[in-house]
Amino acid sequence: MSRTALITGAAGGIGREIAGALAAAGHDVAVCDRDERVREVAAGLAGAGGTRTAAGVFDIADAAAVRTGVAELAAELAPFDLLVSNAAIVDQIAPALEFPPEGFERELAVNLSGAFWAAQALASGMVERGFGRIVVISSGAATGGLPGQVAYSASKAGLLGMVRTLATELGGAGVTCNAVLPGLIGTEKVQAMPEQITERALRRIPAGRVGEMAEVAALVAFLCSEPAGYINGACIPIDGGQSLNTLGLSGR
Repeated sequence: MSRTALITGAAGGIGREIAGALAAAGHDVAVCDRDERVREVAAGLAGAGGTRTAAGVFDIADAAAVRTGVAELAAELAPFDLLVSNAAIVDQIAPALEFPPEGFERELAVNLSGAFWAAQALASGMVERGFGRIVVISSGAATGGLPGQVAYSASKAGLLGMVRTLATELGGAGVTCNAVLPGLIGTEKVQAMPEQITERALRRIPAGRVGEMAEVAALVAFLCSEPAGYINGACIPIDGGQSLNTLGLSGR
């Protein structure tokens, strides 16, 4: 059944891939970002299989801008049944004890508060219509930490608490809320990493490879589907087994 989806942070990377997967599944798709290139993403998806698209450019960290932007996009398409909160930044890398306050606050505002403003703007309509899917893109850093990126890790961990709370509050109205926790995925930034860093990371991944953005998008598309209606409050790693304890006690 065709629905209407909103994907945040969709100007590139995983967000753009998710938008393509939902369009391929037959849904109408609205994409938003601070980056003007999000309009190109919408234009590229338009017409594929009859898909209608729209694009919005606004700051997800601004609650008022989110409410206005969502209303304008819904007026172009239809009320939203599906929300994928993907927008996130990593603007500061520093030891936790030296992390600048303004950097910490900005990353939480985008990564955590922004996801909440989007959910708050859409969920009431989902409840009224008796159907909704909210999927939040968190990170393996939410459960394992990430040295040098305390703000990012804290924001992604906060998303898990938000997801579980929304799941309990909205589940009875036919609205599910789940989190996806990607590990090392082949985004543009990961592909640009020095080879020695990538090789060191791969040694901790049982699958022995970098994940594909299409694999994340496929999981999100399923969580947005009708058959996923009994999955609620789940926090699903997609990391090739990186989150497993692979420390062996036996020697060679």
